[in-house]
Amino acid sequence: MLASLYLDSVKARLLSYKSLAEKTFAQLNDEQLHWQPAGEPNNIYIIVKHMSGNMLSRFTDFLTSDGEKPWRERDAEFVDDQPGGTKAQLLEKWEKGWDALIKALDELKEEDLAKTVYIRTEAHSVIDAINRQLAHYPYHVGQIVYLGKIMKEENWQSLSIPKGGTQQFNQQKASGK
Repeated sequence: MLASLYLDSVKARLLSYKSLAEKTFAQLNDEQLHWQPAGEPNNIYIIVKHMSGNMLSRFTDFLTSDGEKPWRERDAEFVDDQPGGTKAQLLEKWEKGWDALIKALDELKEEDLAKTVYIRTEAHSVIDAINRQLAHYPYHVGQIVYLGKIMKEENWQSLSIPKGGTQQFNQQKASGK
């Protein structure tokens, strides 16, 4: 029962971050997904490419093979190889990674949580491997949201409680709205 509660919680948290990124994507055009601020930090396309590559590598054959697959080309994930790529192409990569992650989580059983899996030959309990990703993916979603907010400036549509709206939000929650 505790395993089920844990896995349900993990999926709910991960999917809430997925939703934040998707609400950001919805506010941006194709060109903005490839925009990079000065200093060459990763653009949104690169972040999505990296997250998808990580998810596919970590969660394909999750319980039976090292999470760093020999076919993964991690360094290539940090190159914008499709500067004219569309939002539809980005979303296809995005969904492919998330599908692998959620499928692997859905297949786990209680007894699997105590098993050992490997990431780059380093042993992790299944719980630790999941928690590692539960920290990793929100980190990158935060980058996606921040880049979106920078680009949209005053046209940004808040993804949570807008500035100055806390009291109204709390009152609505308290009244059951």
